Amino acid sequence: MPSKKVEENNFGIRKRLLEYDDVMNKQRNAVYEKRNHALFGERLSLDIDSAFSIVAESLISSFKEQEDYEGFKLACIVNFGMDTAITAEEFNTTSENKLIDKLYEEATQRYNQHVTAIGEKAVPVFKSIRATQGPHIENVVVPFTDGRKGINVLAPLDKTIETNGKALVSSMEKSITLAVIDDAWKEHLRAMDDLKQSVQTAYLEQKDPLVIYKVEAFQLFNNMTTTLNKDIISFLTQANLPDQQESNEIKEGRQEKTDLSKLSANKDAIDAAGDDYAANENDYFDPSAPPVKQEPVRVGPKIGRNDPCPCGSGKKFKQCHGKGAE
Repeated sequence: MPSKKVEENNFGIRKRLLEYDDVMNKQRNAVYEKRNHALFGERLSLDIDSAFSIVAESLISSFKEQEDYEGFKLACIVNFGMDTAITAEEFNTTSENKLIDKLYEEATQRYNQHVTAIGEKAVPVFKSIRATQGPHIENVVVPFTDGRKGINVLAPLDKTIETNGKALVSSMEKSITLAVIDDAWKEHLRAMDDLKQSVQTAYLEQKDPLVIYKVEAFQLFNNMTTTLNKDIISFLTQANLPDQQESNEIKEGRQEKTDLSKLSANKDAIDAAGDDYAANENDYFDPSAPPVKQEPVRVGPKIGRNDPCPCGSGKKFKQCHGKGAE
């Protein structure tokens, strides 16, 4: 009988843990689906378009309810990188749905112009790399920044030229979306761990910890997805190639690149490039420099001080080639 009671208790514990895990699995599947869209290019453009709509709806709903037009204008700059054309009179008198549609159209139109300009700005530099660096270059590392943080984007050289910069924009959207999702998910996992620990004391108030966990987890996930959409759109709409003034530190071969002189065409640099943008311009590889072949380090067996010297002199190592060695 005691063993049966123990088994029943253990079964109850395992079932409880599975119910906690089930909450995380549902959230994980939702996030990984969105991440796969970015990773493999499926539905990424639709996800970005949807994010524009969600952010526009969030801004209109929030600030119109508060009747805060100035706050709304500031939020448009922060989230969409633009000074909205919606006037105070429109904001106060127009219906919420019409305002959402107008803001969405305005933001997406401005974004399309923005990424078109990025592509057109990059194509001449990509052509210069192809002409000067030869046919073996396949990809180029391009640093993007929104003025606060940066990211290195790996773009196909020939395809970027052929599509007049659209391939670079696609690579930018993919890299930025993945980076923002990964950062948001890591922070969310920490918050979920804290939540799981904090709800365990609910039984003291005769409440079910699992019920509270599910309610709070749902709210945390909604907050995370809202912030995620805003961060993706904010970065994309304000992402640009960092300007760099000509200086003595820029070599002759790089001066043709003007603002994009940080583009890296060294294949070894491409393999080593991570998602984080190096703030120091010296961290970037020089495309004109030949790759340095690394020689392997060979380590032989350690020779004792009293062992015969390997030179064949017949003396002890400490009295021959090991003299003065510690």
